[in-house]
Amino acid sequence: MSNLTQTETLDDAIAEPVRTDDARPIPRITIQAFCDTPEVAGTIEMASGDRRMTRAHVKVHTGGIAAAAEFYKSAPTPNLIVVESRLPSHELLAELDVMAEVCDAGTKVLVIGHSNDVTTYRELLRRGVSDYLVTPLDVMTIIASVSEIYHEEGSEKLGHLYAFIGSKGGVGSSTIAHNVAWTMARVFGSDVLLTDMDLPFGTAGLDFNQDPMQGVVDAMSGSDRLDEVLLDRLLAKCEEHLSLLAAPASLDKSYDFEDAAFDKLLDVVQANVPSVVLDIPHVWTGWAKKMLVAADEIVITAVPDLANLRNAKNLIDNLKQERPNDRPPRLVLNQVGVPKRPEIKSDDFAAALQLEPIATLPFDPLLFGTAANNGQMIAEASAKSSISDVFTDISQIITGRKELRRNRRVGLNLAPLIEKLKARPKGQSKQKLKKAS
Repeated sequence: MSNLTQTETLDDAIAEPVRTDDARPIPRITIQAFCDTPEVAGTIEMASGDRRMTRAHVKVHTGGIAAAAEFYKSAPTPNLIVVESRLPSHELLAELDVMAEVCDAGTKVLVIGHSNDVTTYRELLRRGVSDYLVTPLDVMTIIASVSEIYHEEGSEKLGHLYAFIGSKGGVGSSTIAHNVAWTMARVFGSDVLLTDMDLPFGTAGLDFNQDPMQGVVDAMSGSDRLDEVLLDRLLAKCEEHLSLLAAPASLDKSYDFEDAAFDKLLDVVQANVPSVVLDIPHVWTGWAKKMLVAADEIVITAVPDLANLRNAKNLIDNLKQERPNDRPPRLVLNQVGVPKRPEIKSDDFAAALQLEPIATLPFDPLLFGTAANNGQMIAEASAKSSISDVFTDISQIITGRKELRRNRRVGLNLAPLIEKLKARPKGQSKQKLKKAS
């Protein structure tokens, strides 16, 4: 930065700006913000509700740097102070010097200014400020900045979570999750951990011809001492780059857990494995919802009928509301083309959800049944099958290695059908409903 001139802007000063789509979850820290404008205060409030900030405790004040300096004369400072100022550079620096006198050691400071000036930026960094952002700001810019401030050295391999769930039971979500995990490990040559969250009825052990003695419940039960070493002992090796954390698949006890029961498990696996595939059963419990909300990518599997359409729409709408700063869930249509079964056309299904499927899998009971009975993946059961290419496409799309091709054909709006289903009198025959669809 020694070669920068005063005419250069912050974009010139920062050679590799933080990518907002790579923002990591914020650790359990306290953040207090002192804002000069309602716009910045509102943006920070919105950021505090993002899934990546759920562990942090955020409080927003008004008054800028002067108010912060006065406040901390009689209060301990948090882990991170965010201050906004519209003052010119020399006054901004002077007020920061005053605030520094009342800050506890180890407190980090993020400054938000209104001047895109590299000289100010360089002077702030020299004085120990962690980062300097220039208005206008969006939510993800703030989150990415805080994430970068608390990014620990050597944690580049923080894992991405890929959550798979079906819009109904029996639609093949687990089969797709297992094949995608296997494909990611084989094609990309990177470590993948498949975690079977269907605790009483999980099929990952069967699909990979494994019968591990320990798995998810053991990891959760020993969460207070769970670390990289213990995790490694609990994993079953399926492939060179694929490991399995299996479900017990036993009915000896019930599996009622609190919402935060699996938080430590996710922390440990994300810190040690680049890619984590979560096979989530078709349930709506607190912990299942929390896992979906925490995931980097969500894949919903559906078959093309009305009940799946309704459930998929409910899932997508809820997750969009819970994750306003993330891309919407991905959609996979499965078991398409069942003989003599009335189906909603793929284009119409997508149009009703306003979501293009990333893949459409045909109904092929012989291939899928053979693979399941032999404990194989589709590519192992039939290396020449084009379906294995679909799993490669899904893997590439959710990991960002390939863009989804948009289908420009416009389908029908099937939302009225959902309303008909909800309002259908008990005496109305199924035949009338089929005719309506």
